[in-house]
Amino acid sequence: MSCDNGKPRKVIPITPEPQEGGPEYVPMFASEKKVYSRSISGLFSRWRWIMVFLTQIVFYGLPWLQWGERQMVLFDLGARRFYLFGLVLYPQDFIYLTGLLIISALALFLFTAVAGRLWCGFSCPQTVYTEIFMWIEGKVEGDRSARMRIDKGGWTFEKLWKKSLKQFLWIALSLWTGFTFVGYFVPIRELGVELMALQGGWQIFWVLFYGFATYGNAGYMREQVCKYMCPYARFQSAMFDKDTMIVSYDAARGEGRGPRKKDADYKAQGLGDCIDCKLCVQVCPVGIDIRNGLQYECIGCGLCIDACNSVMDKMEYPRGLIRLTTQNAVAKAWKQVQVMRRIFRPRVLIYSSVLLALSAAMIASLVLRQPLKADVIRDRASLSRIVAGGKLENVYRLQIMNATESEQRYRISAVGLEHLEVASEQEVVVGPAETRGIAVRLQIPYGSAEPGSHAVHFNVDAVNPEAGRTSEKAVFLVPR
Repeated sequence: MSCDNGKPRKVIPITPEPQEGGPEYVPMFASEKKVYSRSISGLFSRWRWIMVFLTQIVFYGLPWLQWGERQMVLFDLGARRFYLFGLVLYPQDFIYLTGLLIISALALFLFTAVAGRLWCGFSCPQTVYTEIFMWIEGKVEGDRSARMRIDKGGWTFEKLWKKSLKQFLWIALSLWTGFTFVGYFVPIRELGVELMALQGGWQIFWVLFYGFATYGNAGYMREQVCKYMCPYARFQSAMFDKDTMIVSYDAARGEGRGPRKKDADYKAQGLGDCIDCKLCVQVCPVGIDIRNGLQYECIGCGLCIDACNSVMDKMEYPRGLIRLTTQNAVAKAWKQVQVMRRIFRPRVLIYSSVLLALSAAMIASLVLRQPLKADVIRDRASLSRIVAGGKLENVYRLQIMNATESEQRYRISAVGLEHLEVASEQEVVVGPAETRGIAVRLQIPYGSAEPGSHAVHFNVDAVNPEAGRTSEKAVFLVPR
């Protein structure tokens, strides 16, 4: 008690002690429990590993492939050149990146509308690397029960060497992943030599940065990235409908849950097909119970389907208590044929049509793309001047970009005014994947054109017809 103006006042502690029979105090924060997922074999598990192998063969192998004398895929930010197989792209080709992002977004919408979170469950880098890190953890520390036992126990010699070996393998894989990622932006062979010599401060920084991100996300954060950091989990429901294929639990068939003997007449006991073994929860990489219905945490990996089917086989019950199906199919007991018919609904057809049209336009644009670009800038220091011979001259800066892999010779001409001629060098040589700027002087006889600005066109033609041609508009100024 304390006194305030003679009146007693009760002092309440900031963290009151719970009293017997009193209200229960619930903490505002609960730490995330570690998910110990059990390994399982089955159709979906095999497909997940197929996608792991395919994605990682492409990711780790692509930077080492050569296209002629250069790296096959290289985004050279320093030189502002982007090499993609036989293509050489410049910053002016940024529209292709925009198109690729739009196509990727539409493909994600299409796949989500048809079969839910296929990307999350099978191809997302977070899923793929988490699967690899968990595989390493399982090989070193043992199965689910062994890992739980090691984590709960004290620091014995067994725990020390297993944890140390796991950390070494995780760090090695993370650093190799960071090295490979940076190898898409710096020639990977040169990068390897620089790192061995401890040269290139920024390269070392980015290798360590991406290695640390891989180590933290796949080694420790795992499902928390999917649940709390990834925005896709939050807005995926906007792309779902009742005909979207999702991992579903057939409650009408499975309830009520309960253990029983294999040869027991469980229906007479009021039980469903679910024996409440909780194997579907133990194999889930995000630690949810799919029997509670669709949840935003579900990444659609299908491992609970493999686990449940294995139990159904042992109990000699029909498969499919947990299956990849639609909400309408479960509610209305549709057959597989009816489910497949609803895949081609208007929403899916619209997504497919737009995606096909954009992809065709993108491919056509790349095929018809000219391997030559030119930009014209007027010389601001000298807008218009009279030179020897009674000529009126305008000076321009012509930037020629050779987007081929070989040296090219280009001819420069100009049209648009009578007696217009190029008074400077009319042929220029540009090296492979090089940009060259030259000064170009256009002249006309003085008095041959009315005062004012007149449109002219610069024509740049490659001596080799396959190297392309282009035309750029400019303005010729005639003073009053």
